[in-house]
Amino acid sequence: LRADPRRALNANMELLAGFIQPTDVLLDVGGGAGRIGLLLALGCREVINVDPSPIMLREFDDCAAEAGISNVRSIVGDWVEVPTVTADVVLSSHVTYFVRDIVPFIQKLNTAARRRVIIDISSTANPNRSDYLFRLVYGEDQATLPALRELMEVIWELGILPDIKVLPQPFGDGRTTTREAAIEQAMEETWFAPGDRDEAARILESRFEELFSHETDGYRALWPTPRREVIITWEP
Repeated sequence: LRADPRRALNANMELLAGFIQPTDVLLDVGGGAGRIGLLLALGCREVINVDPSPIMLREFDDCAAEAGISNVRSIVGDWVEVPTVTADVVLSSHVTYFVRDIVPFIQKLNTAARRRVIIDISSTANPNRSDYLFRLVYGEDQATLPALRELMEVIWELGILPDIKVLPQPFGDGRTTTREAAIEQAMEETWFAPGDRDEAARILESRFEELFSHETDGYRALWPTPRREVIITWEP
């Protein structure tokens, strides 16, 4: 889950970066290996990454060192349980799908932010983008995780009236250049149990023509659930 911190900003990241000022401290809740936080660290005073996974934070620290980014630090722990850290901007990107007790999570984001809270979320939870493949392999529907609709109900019920911005750049269309790469990408993007991966790959191979469109520049996946990326933001 790493990404090059010095990559060019796409349209979505440009919009997100527009909320960050050079003097800001940014708190990245559930920032993982720094796919977003390290990129934004280039445009602010400091980034603090709070994440429950020591392995992800080790990747975060290593990636920062390799990129020569020194204005970052990390805190290991569950967001609701760690001592409150304050920052100018508090960001949580693609995390809320997995938060069972969402109310204290949102309340703590609001308490920690001096100027702005930003939640980056998909209209459909990321793990559910491959519901069709899951059904092919397991013969049953994958559990639906809460995403934009459910989160907005919670935020409104808490008395928060946020701005909602649909990001301009849609998610990729799953296009690959070879048949093998198409199957490999499908395996990476679907939550199969480790012991089921061989059987899943066999099913994908046997039903390839149903799952992918062969076009002039490669293969395009037909199975992903349509979704858009959305920013929910407010002043605390």
